[in-house]
Amino acid sequence: MKKTILLLLIVAFAATVNGQTSDKKWGLGLGVGAYGTVTEDGGIGFMPELYLSRYLSPRLDLMLKTDMGLFRSDLINKLDLVNPFMNLRYKFSDETKNFRPYLFAGPGLLWDNQETGLNFDAGLGAKYYFSPSTALYFDAGYINGISITRAGKDVKDNFIKGTIGLEFDFGKTQDSDMDGVSDKKDKCPNTPAGVAVDKDGCPLDSDGDGVPDYLDDCPTVPGLTSLKGCPDADGDGVADKDDKCPDTPKGVKVDKDGCPLDSDKDGVHDGIDKCPDTPAGVVVDKDGCPIDTDGDGTPDYLDDCPTVAGPKENKGCPVKELTAEEIEALKMKVEPVYFDFDKSAVKAIEKSKIDKLVTLLKENSNYSVNITGHADNVGSDDYNLNLSKNRNASVVRAITAAGIRKNRILSTKPLGESSPAATNDTEEGRALNRRVEFEVIKK
Repeated sequence: MKKTILLLLIVAFAATVNGQTSDKKWGLGLGVGAYGTVTEDGGIGFMPELYLSRYLSPRLDLMLKTDMGLFRSDLINKLDLVNPFMNLRYKFSDETKNFRPYLFAGPGLLWDNQETGLNFDAGLGAKYYFSPSTALYFDAGYINGISITRAGKDVKDNFIKGTIGLEFDFGKTQDSDMDGVSDKKDKCPNTPAGVAVDKDGCPLDSDGDGVPDYLDDCPTVPGLTSLKGCPDADGDGVADKDDKCPDTPKGVKVDKDGCPLDSDKDGVHDGIDKCPDTPAGVVVDKDGCPIDTDGDGTPDYLDDCPTVAGPKENKGCPVKELTAEEIEALKMKVEPVYFDFDKSAVKAIEKSKIDKLVTLLKENSNYSVNITGHADNVGSDDYNLNLSKNRNASVVRAITAAGIRKNRILSTKPLGESSPAATNDTEEGRALNRRVEFEVIKK
């Protein structure tokens, strides 16, 4: 028997244990062990044990316990000891630890071989928690006895005991978010239903990036909160998993795919494009600017002579030398005819200019005329173009009505608002732009 008790002692202290917690405040213990009297003639017997414990604090439990003695070797084989106790159990470790040793002590009422009296017990033990609600426990203690007569002698029947058993913890705990962690311990008490949590009741965050797994699009790789937990290696605001251009240089604006913006779609991104408004389809150089083959400042797509340098005013073509006749023709320009706002009828005050042109044409049969109509910028392009066309028509009617054949009028060009003679920002400038110009040509 002594060897058995020693073996139980070794097993109990070799195990790691847990105990009652603030979540499960009640414990029911059921154990069996051995006991013997301190006196030499008291004998050894078996001792069943039953207790009900209540959690008081992280360090204390209250226990209502009953020890019963059976079959001491020198006594009749029957129940010979019943001893209920009201014990306090002092726990050395808190409820988060696996190992929980303890001390216990308290008053009791001893019935021993027909004698009854007050006594007390004290001892030490430990528990091993192998499921959330079940623990293996061991304790060893001293039971202070009462005075009895045994074998004709008056003795005080003091005992020592050793017990091993199981404790079953129970009790309802409040868990508002139903995550398995009681509200008292839950640091995240409003976790959504079904979300996996850690021991503190907070959603799992496997990669430790501050974004819980259930919200993390990249739960195994640390990332940014702004990108739902996904990394952004090039810092362009597009997560690596969605980034089609993951090596974009810092500071370059990107599109939704993480690629550098190319507003004019010329193949050169805005970050280095020196001409970001190039029209669609125009061939550009490495800087994103339209190709200018002859280097005259007029890009090829606007250059009528792309391989020969010329001034921009002449659409990139060289200016040819004028003949004497051409120079003379340029000198024979008649003053423009001006019109009222939004009108195409020739004003009476302007008819003298048309009369001068008619006289010049009648006196020189080898002279012809080009007519060009203009408008200010008030109104749409199409409206002003049509208005300049009507002004040309009014002038042509006035010339032909004066006896000049229509074939003497080489051309009539309506230009609308596209070729102003003065600024359109003032009324005076707009008045100068509402005109029809003449160019007299000598054959």
